[in-house]
Amino acid sequence: MTLFRLDASIRVEGSHSREIADLVEHEWLGAHPDDAVLRRHVGSEPVPATVWADAVSAAYVPEDQRTPAQRDAAALAAQAVDELVAADALLFAVPLYNFGVSQHFKTWADLVIADPRMAAGTEPATAGKPAVLVTVRGGSYAAGTPREGWDHATGWMRRILADVWKLDLQVVESEFTLVGVNPALDQFADLARDLRQQAEQDARAHGRSLAAGRSARIAA
Repeated sequence: MTLFRLDASIRVEGSHSREIADLVEHEWLGAHPDDAVLRRHVGSEPVPATVWADAVSAAYVPEDQRTPAQRDAAALAAQAVDELVAADALLFAVPLYNFGVSQHFKTWADLVIADPRMAAGTEPATAGKPAVLVTVRGGSYAAGTPREGWDHATGWMRRILADVWKLDLQVVESEFTLVGVNPALDQFADLARDLRQQAEQDARAHGRSLAAGRSARIAA
């Protein structure tokens, strides 16, 4: 049985999204130590930006008439969906970049949607799978803050993962991750510590829930 984990941070060391996702994974493996974890690091090993267009255009061309680029792109899309379908649970770690969704995650998600099993108007092959999204933000975008409404990523990811792909989604959010890096945020050190502790608690709880959801489906 498999946990699929995708990381979209451009950093490996010092990545807050990876650290919090590690807590989710730890709970999963604590419950199921013999399970496999399939990893995709789209931040450090990105999907080429041109692949999505080739995969989309391939759908309108008979297989024997596709270009090599279209064939390769369609195969990559199929592989991406195969990984999601084969997994028992899904974990996504995606930071907020420049007020929007990581281009690496967006490119990968577009590729997934290009596969016929995930196309608009179909019941997605991922429907009902338990999933956790970990997302982190350098500042605060909460209601009443100067940057309220500037987070254009979390809502989009919820829409894709929960509404379009129909995953049974839980979300872990952490803010003020740039406290200690950006001196302008030093005044929020105590709040940042409290928010991080809450995010870590949520990650552990959702990790246990993820493992329990997998067990329930196997028992059924």
